[in-house]
Amino acid sequence: MDRRAFLRSSALMLGTALGGAVIEAVAKPAAAQSLGDFLKSSRNVGKGLFGSTEISSASLKALPQWARVLSKMEQERGSFHACLNDPAACSTAGLKSWREVATAAKGQPRLEMLKTVNQYFNRWPYKIDQELYGVSEFWASPKEFMKRSGDCEDYSIAKFFVLRDLGLANEEMRVVILMDRIRRIGHAVLAVYEPNGDILVLDSLSDLIFSHKKYRHYLPQYSMNETTRWAHFYDKKRTASL
Repeated sequence: MDRRAFLRSSALMLGTALGGAVIEAVAKPAAAQSLGDFLKSSRNVGKGLFGSTEISSASLKALPQWARVLSKMEQERGSFHACLNDPAACSTAGLKSWREVATAAKGQPRLEMLKTVNQYFNRWPYKIDQELYGVSEFWASPKEFMKRSGDCEDYSIAKFFVLRDLGLANEEMRVVILMDRIRRIGHAVLAVYEPNGDILVLDSLSDLIFSHKKYRHYLPQYSMNETTRWAHFYDKKRTASL
């Protein structure tokens, strides 16, 4: 994701979240009257993903790219599942690749399964949306990614849905859109929520999997799974370099 596309998508998502948060705050007499006070009053300040404060919503309307992927997956899931159940149903190279990674990861201990999926997709060539689709920002469905490869969002989306097929629950994962403060560009990763309370990061930039606590240079702007989206906020010190 390039910086301009990141800023546009972040502004849309955060604007929606800000409005919702302020409305919620002023609607309650005892609540704070500004978003800053509202966030400070939260019991979960700084306890969210990458040390952020989170606001969630069950509406995905602010994320048209993600809504498109979910709609495409309603059509694609049948062919993926058929391929996983019967190799003869793997009618394309993409489906064969999907079966390859799912078969390799299936039955492994949880961390090894995550490593297998992360490493498999990280081997795919990085390609920008302008090159593939002629637009600055396009989120590919897994079937589209398996055919043409893609960029950081597409890696994260493919990992999300393979892990769903391998048994991880929707609530255990999020695709995360963030700012990399070192490279000063937008980026995307997959966050996996562990039973012990930790959050592991599957990153297209590395085959190693670490806790989100290790990534002080990552500032998530918004994240989502199949049912929920989250906006993420920080104190001024962490956002000063953006």
